[in-house]
Amino acid sequence: MSETIQPNSTVTMHFDLRLKDGSIAESTRQVGTSMTFTLGDERFSDKMESELLGLKVGDKKKIMLLPEDAFGEPHPANIYQMPLSRFDKMELDGPLEPGLIVLFTQLDGQQLPGMVQAIDDDEATIDFNHPLAGHVVLFDIEVLNIDN
Repeated sequence: MSETIQPNSTVTMHFDLRLKDGSIAESTRQVGTSMTFTLGDERFSDKMESELLGLKVGDKKKIMLLPEDAFGEPHPANIYQMPLSRFDKMELDGPLEPGLIVLFTQLDGQQLPGMVQAIDDDEATIDFNHPLAGHVVLFDIEVLNIDN
């Protein structure tokens, strides 16, 4: 009998992450690098992990996740108003305009991405919700390796 994915298995897989309209949000196949993780390391939701249990090397599966089982729902508390002066000394990847993703360094040194939603005369509205929050997503996965 082939090894199957069990709790705490280390799994290597390829995946395409698609939105409802079919567009690809992320793909290990496109970048040519598979993903390795340990089931139970909280990288995926409980729903996603339950869908992976029992799969074998070579198995392919499409897994649809509702927002609450994927990246969550957007939360208004994750949207902030910031004075434009806050951006004066920051190195940005482009002009400060809606759609730009800005990395903010937190007190612990970690970087947190936020997307510029709007700009007015003296403030920018920054959304720190995950960009895929609120979206139904489809994972199209292929199991490449399992270590139990």
